[in-house]
Formats: sequence, structure tokens, C-alpha cells
Amino acid sequence: MTAACTMPMATISDGETTVITCPTCDHCVAQAAGSRRTICPNCGNFYNNEAAERPPSYNRRSRVVQECNKNNNSEESSRSGGGLQTISNFFNNLGPNRKSNSGSSKSNNEGNKTELPPINGNNKVTNRSNGPAYLSPHSPAGSQSSSDNPAQRNIGSSGSNNRVIYPVRTKTAEQLIGDIQAAWDSEDWKSVKDFYTTTFESVIELNAAFKRDPNKEYKTIDDSGLKFDFINVVYDNLIQLPQDVQKDVLKAIINSLLKDKRPHSKDDLRGYLILLQNPQFRSTTTYVIFAHLLRQIAALSDHDHHFLVHWIKKLEKDRFKGLLDRLHNFISVRLFPPRPQDLPQLPKCSWWIPSATKVMALLNAANTVTPVLPHTAFYNSTLDHLDLMAEYYAWQNPSSHAGFSFCQYPFILSIAAKRTILQRDSEQQMIIMARKSLVAKVQRRQLPDIGMLFLNLNVRRSYLVSDSLNEIARKQHDLKKKLKVTFTGEPGLDMGGLTKEWFLLLIRQIFQQEHGMFLYDKKSGVYWFNPSPRENYQEFNLVGVLMGLAVYNSINLDVRFPPSCYKKLLNPAVVPFSNPRATVGVTTFTLEDLKLAQPDVAKGLQDLLDYSGDVEEDFCLTFLASYTDMGNVITTSLKPDGEKVNVTAKNRKEYVNLYVDWILNKAIYPHFQAFYHGFHSVCASNALIMLRPEEVEMLVCGNPTIDLAELQKVAVYDGYNATDQIIKTFWDLVINMTVDLQKKLLLFTTGSDRIPIGGMSEMHFKITRVDGSELLPMAHTCFNQLVLPPYKSRKVLKQKLLKAINNAEGFGLE
Repeated sequence: MTAACTMPMATISDGETTVITCPTCDHCVAQAAGSRRTICPNCGNFYNNEAAERPPSYNRRSRVVQECNKNNNSEESSRSGGGLQTISNFFNNLGPNRKSNSGSSKSNNEGNKTELPPINGNNKVTNRSNGPAYLSPHSPAGSQSSSDNPAQRNIGSSGSNNRVIYPVRTKTAEQLIGDIQAAWDSEDWKSVKDFYTTTFESVIELNAAFKRDPNKEYKTIDDSGLKFDFINVVYDNLIQLPQDVQKDVLKAIINSLLKDKRPHSKDDLRGYLILLQNPQFRSTTTYVIFAHLLRQIAALSDHDHHFLVHWIKKLEKDRFKGLLDRLHNFISVRLFPPRPQDLPQLPKCSWWIPSATKVMALLNAANTVTPVLPHTAFYNSTLDHLDLMAEYYAWQNPSSHAGFSFCQYPFILSIAAKRTILQRDSEQQMIIMARKSLVAKVQRRQLPDIGMLFLNLNVRRSYLVSDSLNEIARKQHDLKKKLKVTFTGEPGLDMGGLTKEWFLLLIRQIFQQEHGMFLYDKKSGVYWFNPSPRENYQEFNLVGVLMGLAVYNSINLDVRFPPSCYKKLLNPAVVPFSNPRATVGVTTFTLEDLKLAQPDVAKGLQDLLDYSGDVEEDFCLTFLASYTDMGNVITTSLKPDGEKVNVTAKNRKEYVNLYVDWILNKAIYPHFQAFYHGFHSVCASNALIMLRPEEVEMLVCGNPTIDLAELQKVAVYDGYNATDQIIKTFWDLVINMTVDLQKKLLLFTTGSDRIPIGGMSEMHFKITRVDGSELLPMAHTCFNQLVLPPYKSRKVLKQKLLKAINNAEGFGLE
């Protein structure tokens, strides 16, 4: 199958690697030369309709799959610790590329060897329970067993004579609960054990027990046909049962997995989905079995994965989270085992982690299609302790570092891990740029100086914007060096404080309404680009450079853009190579995106869509859009001759889509193009491909989740001690404030109401004493410093503090 991407494709190296963008979720991913992706690793959808419609081409040659059963009563089984241990040992010795032989292979017990018949066009495949047919005590007397009264259905292509004969399984959740209660009372577990071992011993039995109607095929992505409520009851009770029953279930699952065959039917996919939900896989003692289940699922075709993704999204939230948590724990324990002796040696199971991560990718794709959990639920903080740059370089150089890398599946890497990769990649670029400057100096026979290793900006406070613009334009080749700022005519060495002050003051001036670059929406609390045309768009380039420098130098900015801005910044995530005229920042948006930027305009468009009257007569609209520029109303056509086309009930959806596209894409294209290239001139890195738009926002603005109790732990004092009564009173007050007041306090003292990505522990916060109890608290935002007079009472402290943070404008140091 070939993949056709409908979004821009950008080359990110010398022809060996390209970046393709998913038309469904806009996720960008690197693709090696000669390969063709069919399915997006982020959302699980196909890159084009042809790939989704076309089933995978299998080798239809008949295959005989060997089933190796161990006799639990054999002498050898007794010596090796029981039937479960024997089968598990055999199962563990199977490599990740196990292939079934066309001939029969002998097991330790010749008598228990069972071969499945080959699957071809004319064979009837019958699966019967090896154990006794389970008859519920609640079933009517004399009812037939499963082998006596089969339900049948046709499978295979049209005209095929293949049939699968399902055993009849009529057990209900209420009957099972009654059986279990009776077993606890009588201590006779035979009927319960028979039900569980029979149900889990094969895919056919799983489908017979958990399919709503075995006579139906359920071959669509919209309906798996499974009785999820019954599955939940079976598993919730399983983990409460005696250990011998649970071990028998695991043995049955091993039996089921050993019967893996190709091609896989939809029954097989249902079986995998059922087994994945087994809570027994929380225990490390089951990890060998769990690993082989994950391997088989990971090895499925893209077409099969597509079905699983859409079926997984039907899981209840707590079941979905439970499955995700088991995968996280599996990966963490395999990476850093608390008891290494409990797991196979790493060289024998190097495929465990890739298999688990690929299965987790299916959950992530399902969560993208229908969000159940926040994307942060997929972060595995254990990976923060890996050699992240080794993972990154392996991902960037697949020819020399073949194999698995977590960077191939960025959803599992926390924002802290991605920031580490981006920063270290930035540091490497800084070192390279500094080295080039040093070599150039030496070649010109000039004496090197320390200043050449930095991006040195000299600006005047009274001409802050113009000086910054000129300095950045003049020093484009130094943008990847460490930033140092000097205010002309002022003594002082920049140890970080002056740089932060420059950012804060410059952002404050640029976003002022009178500057005219951005429009502020009070309802959404965000800025958007002013569509008015300008003679020069360099100032927008400067804002992009500022955001890039903030990320590059680990400084949080107090800027408020809607999520659509960050989506545009990542489209494409890597600047098209040697093509300055390439289209950038154009993304498909919906009315929901516009609601987060301009809610009033979005509401008007939604009202138009919902209107039940005569749209043409009552609204009197044509395909025109308008905005105000210096008091003048400017109109533009949304499509050719749009002023002549009336908006009607039939074409109003087209009108809304064009209007949204005009506001978020077309009207501001030259503005955003300059902004995009400014940001990427600093942050150009393949690591950006791994980031989500929300994560870019966090890198620029910081983490919105604050915990002032954690800030108290890292606070330092000048003139006070942590044990002073006023300090105790201060922390008691602020920790019990509302979240809005806490954010105002943080904004007042640090210049941003967000915290670093790594949490409060990365902040430097200082409380300094100053005499004068009549004064209000003051702040030096560039140093995260709060100046606090020694107020005499809690009441006075609260009044003064609230007055300061509620009425503060600008910054504490100007």
C-alpha cells in the first residue's frame, strides 16, 4: 500500500528523510527514504482513503499451527513447579519471530499434541472445548451442552463455505456472580473454574462467551460486538478468586496465544481486545505471558490495528486508564526492575518494551479520535531517567542506530523529557555556533574574547522595540548562542536578571493595543494577529524570535495566544528545506478553534448554523468578510465573486468554514509567516516534530498548574527567617487563597502566572525585608523577588497584599 499525504511535505535532510503530515490530526512524523506510511502513529487513521479501504495482502498459503500442551500430571511437570510454570517456560523460550512449521512438531507429551486444520476455501473449522461443557446451575435442567447445540455463522469472502461453529454459552453476569457466591459458601470451585478455564482457552470460546450475537460477524469499526459489561464482571471477580483458579486462567490464556494464526479474523481481534483487559497482568509474575500477548498485537497489520483503535475507544474511562496503567508499569518495571531475578535476562526479551509501546500507541490513537484521558496520562516519567539524547540520536540516525527509540512514539515522553532533548540539542547548536565564531576569529588572526560566545544585545530603554529589532536583524547568525542583554548607559552584568527583564518589558510594549500588532479579546483572554496589512512585517518576526529565544534560553513568557497559534507553528514542525516560499502555518480549523480565539464571532457563526428560519431573507449575508482598520471597514471576498453569492440554508456551512479559514489562516498569512520564520530561526530542531501544540505553549509560557506549598519549600529569605511569624502568616494566607489570587500573586512577583515545566523546584523565589509598615508589598520580577514590610498583624498583611496584587500594572522593576 502507498501513502498519499494531503498536507505539505517537507524535506528535513539531504533527501534521505521526509516529514509527512497526517490529514486527520496534523501530526508530523519522519519517514525514511523508500518507505511509505499507511497509518498515522498518533491518531491511528490512514493517510488516505485508499489505504483504509484496501485490506492487507496476505499469503493465502495454508499454514499449520502447532499447539504444544503440557500434561500437568506428568512427573516432569511436578519437578518444574506445576503446569503453569512448565507452559510459561516453554512460552518464554519462543522468540519474537516465532513461525509455525508446516509439519508437526513433537512436544514432550505426544498424546496431548493438537494440530489446527489449515484454513482454506473449502474446509470446515470446528472448535470444541477440550474441557467439560459448562452448564450453569441456573440453567434449565436438561439443557444441551455447547457441543450438542452449536450456533453457526458464515465467515470469509463472499461465496466461501467456511464456517466457524461456536459453542453455546448462555452464562449471564448475574448467574456468574451467583455461582461465585455459592462457591465461597461451599468451597467447591469446580463450576467456576470450569467456566473460566473454558472461556479463556481459545479465541472461539472468548467470542462465544462475550459476543453479543455469535451469528453476527460485526466487521465494522463502529461496533466490536462485545458485551463489555459482562467482560468487566468476569474480570472484576477473577482477581478475587483463589490462586489456583487464577493460575488455571493464565494457563488457558497461554493455550489461546499458542494458537496464533494468520490471517487474523475479526474474532482474533476481539480475542486480543478481551485479553488486553485482564487485570492479572498487573503482577510481574504474569509479565512473560503479557509480553507475548503484546507482541502478537503489535505484529498485527495496519488494517487490523485500525479496527482495534476504534474498538478500544469504546472502553469505559476507568477500564481504559487501567489498561494504560498496566502498560506503563510493564515498561517501567522492565526498564528498571526492582527484582531483576524475577524477569528474564534483558537480551532475551529486548522486544518487550517495543511491543508494549506499540500497543500503547493504539490507545493513544484511540484517545486522539475520542479523548478519554488528557494527553499527559500517556507520559511515563520513568523515561526521564534514560539517556534521552541517545534515544534522540538513534531516532535521528536510523541508518547507524537501527532499532527502537522512544522518540518514535513521542506521546510517551513527558514534557520535561522533551524539554531536556530540545535544550540539549539547543546547547549543542550553541556550542557549534560558538566554535565557528572562534575558528573564524583565529583564521582572521584576531584575538578571541568571551563576548563572541554569546548573543549580545545592547538596547536603550527608551527605544526598546526598535533597538531590539535592529540588534536581532543584525545578529541573525548569533541567535543560537547564549543570550546576554545590556541596557545602554546602565552598569550591571547580566546573570539572567537583565535578560528576563528585557523579555518582560519588550513583551509588554509589543502587546499594547496602541502598537496595533495584536488584538485582545476580553472574553477569551488571548491575543490574535491584527489582519490590517503593514508595510513591514519584521516586528512579527521579532515576536517569533522572542518566543524562540525564550524556549532556547528556558525563560517563561507572559504571552497569551490561543491553541490555534501553536498548531500553526507546528505546521510544518520543520521549516521546508531551502524553500523560503513554501506555505507555512496553514492548518485546517473548525468553529471550535475559533471559539477559543474570538468567542463572540464564533457564537454568531454558530447561531447562523442553528437558525431554523429563512437564512437568506433574515441574515442578508453574502460571501464577504470584514474587519476594521484605523476606523475604516475593510471587506474581502471569501471566494470568487463572493459578493454576488447569498448565504442560504444550503450553503451556510460552506460560508462558516470559509469564514473560520479566513480569520485563522488567510487574513493573517503574511503576519504569521514572519512570526513562524522568526520562531524557527531560533528553535529549528527536529525535536519539534515530537511536540504537541499544547506542549509548545508550555515551553513558551510554562506550566499552568501551580502549587504554592511547593514554592514555600524552595523560598529563600533576606532579612527574614522561615520561622518568623510574618513568614508563617504569609504562607498560610497565600496557600489558602483562591487559584485566581494565587496566579495574580505569581504574576506580581515573577512576571508570569505560570511555573517552569519541571515544577516549583526549578524556581528561585526570594522574600526580602524592607522597613516601612505603611508601604505596600513590592516586587522585582526579573529576580522573582518579593519585598515584604514587617506588618504587625495578619489583617494588615492580607489587606496590603491583596491591594498590591489586585491593582498592580506592569512590572515591579522598570
